[in-house]
Amino acid sequence: MTESRTEAWPEPPLAGTEAAAVLGALERQRATLAWKCSGLDVPGLRATLGTSTITLGGLLKHLAHVEDSHFARLWLGSPVGAPWDTVDWESTPDWDYRSAAEDTPEQLRALWQESVARSRVIVDEALSTGGLDQLGAYTTRSGERPNLRRILLDLIEEYARHAGHADLIRESVDGLTGEDPPR
Repeated sequence: MTESRTEAWPEPPLAGTEAAAVLGALERQRATLAWKCSGLDVPGLRATLGTSTITLGGLLKHLAHVEDSHFARLWLGSPVGAPWDTVDWESTPDWDYRSAAEDTPEQLRALWQESVARSRVIVDEALSTGGLDQLGAYTTRSGERPNLRRILLDLIEEYARHAGHADLIRESVDGLTGEDPPR
């Protein structure tokens, strides 16, 4: 199944500021995941590959959790909100992946989109008051605090890792391949 896109594909600037390059890379990874998970029904979002239990729906829910936890916990120093705050992560560390099977495609996409929207607001507010060197509220046991650059780069790494999973799973569902949606 091939889907056309109606908006410009996010592209990091070739010669922009550091913040624009980092955010451009993150937006490209987010767009890739959104494209690979688009237009699928329940079976499509629950498909697995080989012996792996990772699904596209599970990736959407996991990355929604990553978005919320990175910015709530690391940047703001606040607890992560619903639905993450009711999970016993000690006894169910893969809850986000496994519980996705209980959600509809619309619920999963909305959960992820809302998490991304919250993250964008937080980053925009942070950048309006300073650059990527600003320190987050989280403090490690050794007294270190991550700066905004590190939080964003960790998020890019997380998306890049899972975009590879999404490529393989989506191809197994309906043959969709490629780096960018067709123009």
